[in-house]
Amino acid sequence: MSVAESDTLTLPGTDQYDDQLDLEGEHMQLKRLRAEREHQMFPDEVDTPLDIPARTRFQKYRGLKSFRSSPWDPRENLPSNYARIFQFENFSRTKKRVLKREEEEGALPGWYITVHISSVPRRFAESQAASPSPLVIYGLLQHENKMSVVHYVLRRTPNYTLPIKSKDQLIFHSGVRRFSACPIFSQHTSGDKHKYERFLSDGAVSVATVYCPIGYPPQPVLVFKAEQDAHVLVATGSLYKVDPLRVVCKRIVLSGHPLKINKRSVVVRYLFFNREDILWFKPVELRTKYGRSGHIKEPLGTHGHMKCRFDRPLKAQDTVLLYLYKRVYPKWSYSMDVPLPAHWSVEKPDSTD
Repeated sequence: MSVAESDTLTLPGTDQYDDQLDLEGEHMQLKRLRAEREHQMFPDEVDTPLDIPARTRFQKYRGLKSFRSSPWDPRENLPSNYARIFQFENFSRTKKRVLKREEEEGALPGWYITVHISSVPRRFAESQAASPSPLVIYGLLQHENKMSVVHYVLRRTPNYTLPIKSKDQLIFHSGVRRFSACPIFSQHTSGDKHKYERFLSDGAVSVATVYCPIGYPPQPVLVFKAEQDAHVLVATGSLYKVDPLRVVCKRIVLSGHPLKINKRSVVVRYLFFNREDILWFKPVELRTKYGRSGHIKEPLGTHGHMKCRFDRPLKAQDTVLLYLYKRVYPKWSYSMDVPLPAHWSVEKPDSTD
């Protein structure tokens, strides 16, 4: 067979393959993969906008001398959704008291009990009578009927390789409950502030924060993602704690480049593009990728050049960074209306099936 003949050869079933291919979904997954790869290469870096002032674009952000030790009031500028949730004065003490009461007053394993249920809808009773499945009844502990900010410790499953962004809709199987929500992810660290993660990290433990009914540790959780007609297992873990005052901070990094270096005095460009932005962010400390620290001394001209001074001389290949932070909250996206899938899976379903 010649090369020309092989070029015109059509494989059998190609038309059917293209009909089954979701081209828009393929493009969306490609965009998400590129975004995750860019985040891994340049974590939290964003470009300073040219069309609007940086002091307007980043007006909700603030600079911190030290992310670990600088103070942050956890009750500052709380969103309106916090008026709808329940907060414990001491969650650990309440948990011990509630679980101890349950051990003393609840029915023990192995007991035979009779349950009388009132006000049952006729439709439910008739459907249950015709169904071969047993009726599952469960009770709630104290406060478990109330909404709050709940944190789950999660680890990604190795079988699911696609990126999972913060605020993606996921399906939680937590204890006896099944619900959907859009969590935000953060690092599982000690301290009073925790760094927001744009993607659920692979190979490390992350904390997922959602608005949902209260539970008590160590309640297990399975997290699924709706893919086509299946629910795919993407993460496993347990309930960490219930704490509306846990501060999750989103970090952005603005970058500039040295133009002239005179020992510790440096002229930096591309960090800002007008004089007013330089004066606005002048109190914020500067860092470099090679570990230097410094501050802005004064703007030069009106096009974003500025004179800076650092603790040690800079190298020409170094990059000047400015870190900004703001507190983020999850969306109120809790929903118990989760339709059952055609099948469950621990791997991403093959779209060619």
